[in-house]
Amino acid sequence: MTYSLPLLNGTESYDLVTNKQLYDETVEFYQKYLQLAFNSKTDTLSNGFISVKIKVDDSFKPLNVADDKDWRAVVSSSLVFSCTNIQAFKDLVSDKVTQSYPNETSPLEVYLKDPSGYIIGITQTKNAISVKPTLPAKPVGSAMISSRSSKIDIASTNVATDSSYPAIPKAVKTQKAIAVMTSGGDAPGMNANVRAIVRTAIFKGCKAFVVMEGYSGLVRGGPEYIKEVYWESVRNWSCEGGTNIGTARCMEFRERAGRLLGAQHLIEAGVDALIVCGGDGSLTGADLFRAEWPSLIKELLETNRISKEQFQRYQHLNICGTVGSIDNDMSTTDATIGAYSALDRICQAVDYIEATANSHSRAFVVEVMGRNCGWLALMAGIATSADYILIPEKPASSREWHDQMCDIVSKHRARGKRTTIVIVAEGAIAADLTPISAKDVHKVLVDQLGLDTRITTLGHVQRGGTAVAYDRILATLQGVEAVNAVLESTPETPSPLIAINENKITRKSLVESVALTKSVADAIHSKDFKKAMALRDSEFVEHLNNFMAINSADHIGPKLAEKNHLKIAIVNVGAPAGGMNSASYSMATYCMSQGHKPYAIYNGWTGLTRHESVRSMNWKDLIGWQSRGGSEIGTNRTTPEEADIGLIAYYFQKYGFDGLVIVGGFEAFVSLHQLERARENYTAFRIPMVLIPATLSNNVPGTEYSLGSDTALNSLMQYCDVVKQSAASTRGRVFVVDTQGGNSGYLATHAALAVGAQVSYVPEEGISLDQLTQDIENLKESFSKAEGRGKFGQLILKSTNASKVLTPEVLAEVITQEAEGHFDAKCAIPGHVQQGGLPSPIDRTRGTRFAIRAVSFIESQQDVLKEARTLDDEDFAFDDDKIVSTASVLGVKGSDIVFTSIRQLYDYETHLERRTPKKIHWAATRAIADHLVGRKKL
Repeated sequence: MTYSLPLLNGTESYDLVTNKQLYDETVEFYQKYLQLAFNSKTDTLSNGFISVKIKVDDSFKPLNVADDKDWRAVVSSSLVFSCTNIQAFKDLVSDKVTQSYPNETSPLEVYLKDPSGYIIGITQTKNAISVKPTLPAKPVGSAMISSRSSKIDIASTNVATDSSYPAIPKAVKTQKAIAVMTSGGDAPGMNANVRAIVRTAIFKGCKAFVVMEGYSGLVRGGPEYIKEVYWESVRNWSCEGGTNIGTARCMEFRERAGRLLGAQHLIEAGVDALIVCGGDGSLTGADLFRAEWPSLIKELLETNRISKEQFQRYQHLNICGTVGSIDNDMSTTDATIGAYSALDRICQAVDYIEATANSHSRAFVVEVMGRNCGWLALMAGIATSADYILIPEKPASSREWHDQMCDIVSKHRARGKRTTIVIVAEGAIAADLTPISAKDVHKVLVDQLGLDTRITTLGHVQRGGTAVAYDRILATLQGVEAVNAVLESTPETPSPLIAINENKITRKSLVESVALTKSVADAIHSKDFKKAMALRDSEFVEHLNNFMAINSADHIGPKLAEKNHLKIAIVNVGAPAGGMNSASYSMATYCMSQGHKPYAIYNGWTGLTRHESVRSMNWKDLIGWQSRGGSEIGTNRTTPEEADIGLIAYYFQKYGFDGLVIVGGFEAFVSLHQLERARENYTAFRIPMVLIPATLSNNVPGTEYSLGSDTALNSLMQYCDVVKQSAASTRGRVFVVDTQGGNSGYLATHAALAVGAQVSYVPEEGISLDQLTQDIENLKESFSKAEGRGKFGQLILKSTNASKVLTPEVLAEVITQEAEGHFDAKCAIPGHVQQGGLPSPIDRTRGTRFAIRAVSFIESQQDVLKEARTLDDEDFAFDDDKIVSTASVLGVKGSDIVFTSIRQLYDYETHLERRTPKKIHWAATRAIADHLVGRKKL
């Protein structure tokens, strides 16, 4: 490659020598990857700033630069362009061999070879080697190849986005006024929802209003009840329980006259759109309000209560619903705002009760909320290993539930269980619709079994307190999406309801969701319980079946015929994580109910190779495991190859394992890969094997959720809440909190979203001095704008691996120096506190769900490998797709639970050096966390 001008002095044009065979391929390369336009008359590629003239020389031979060498060191020169979005460039050249520096995940430079072997570089640093502007002829996505990195202000209203980030705000053409209200029973997380709606509306150039006291505020109207709010009005709201804008039952709004007043007051306030956070009753009222809107404003005009201009201006009212309900009784969504916080209160209370019950060998009847929905009782039953539950969806005759409960309780007691816990939903009924109260259950346990029994009614404790991390994050993401929804709605668009399915925020029809929810209650009241169950989400039915299976354990005859009974082992690998014990408990008890024999491999692979630590699991030894933190069977980070894979194969063959469940993090991921690769040489590994990801880092490829990550988030969130309180009390203080997570910024990002941290630093981005300087300026601005006590406490979250040089201590010192007296900074290091104590209800119930899915997977794959175990090594179809798929990772991807082969994930979707997936599934969440605190990103 020859240059018309010295490269380091700025490239305007250069000559590229190639041969006739490579000519077309070379032209296509520079057109596609560098976006240069081709002029066939002059043999020149150009974008107006630079030009590349292609010269043909048949004696030219392509340069041969080996892929395993550092190209920068091998070649004497290379042409380097600069760009504003290097990730977009990486996506464009995903079909080519590239080298990225300093790493694949967060590169500053990307190099690739053209067809002639020349090295072409792209950099995101401010000054590339090519100092002349190199803008593309046609921008692809965001500006890809340009003269320098542009500074993007994330707090502005004109942030360019693309379709891969649906929840990041987009520019708004016309300013709207968006109001939010909370209605019905309060739920933890409502404040986080209001905060997200208010700040996203402002971020997108709209006015934000709150309606005080729910529909009552709409009916009363005026600036006292329909208030315009601002960015600082909702500071720290995500950390507060209840609803700060109030909620109230409103009989007036049920009448047309009340809705007419509501319409008048919204128009007088200048509101275009209304977002309602509430239960099915509140959302039903909202949809009726929108349906009547045309007739309401027509009547207001005819009675001279609004002007013609107002009538024309407010022809349509956009409505959107976010579901706030601790009962989790809304169809079409897996979770409602506040449900998991209420479940957390219940599980905590039952954990406490279990201790005193064990002391006296007592029975406790615990009454929980749930008038038409037994979700709280069902999930609490799974999470605490309750002996029996009573829910409205699955009633039995009085005689049947008496006998069923007494039979199960007596069998549990006969096998050595000292405690009895029965959980009753407040809406529990018998088959004839007769209510079943806690007193009824108490009477049966005393009269028929003679147990010392107590009743505990939790009541409004379930509603109180601050929201758990899941509800804060769910409420925030739904709030952002609700604003997007109302701004994108047209008069013809049905009112949307913002839902979540598995791990994906979705939009559903509000009216259809409400109708489906009401039909469940109607089916129950008409005694059509089969229809009621069918109308519940499939996840609800799955959880109920799971509870019944693990609750029966080995007390009744096995479900499967003896010929189908298997020997299934479970092992924990990696660091302890919340939910590991739940997975072990559920795997074992489900196996017992099916007729399988469960085995535990104690203390990981080293325990197996050094001590042959394999034990069959029996029901009595598992009592209490569901609620315990850590790992009861022990865990360590050693992989099979490090421990002795041949000896592991020997023990697998000795015990005749038919399936293996591995629970753990990245070491567990590597373990599954090593065992799958060893199948060629060891027939003992030709069994179905499945990995249940469990790590607080949430860095296992193939899933967007790992057991333990929710427990860790809650522990870190609680720590940050306490530290933030200290910062507010001290006044003028910032705490730099060091978070775990290895090379994954998941924990820091989601904790920042949950606690409203002003800044978070993650390994994927690192810490640049320019960004640090900008963040300190942001903090100065934030302290100066805030009013009251809230102005005095701020948090910065830093992943340990975000920077090895800028440790929390150093970072705090630098910030203090640069703050110039505006505030000071201290560091806080929670350490292994982040692993959590008792696992969260989410990790307990998902541990159960994943474990049972894993056992079902092993059952379904037996026939695929039956013949493979008898084949010689040379006859084993190692690369057969069906064989490959029998060693898989169980994961949550979007709205689905999927099994992905370990070979696919390990070979194509993993950064082995960084121990992370190649695709960062939480990138959009990170952008939202930044814009909700007004952080300016460079």
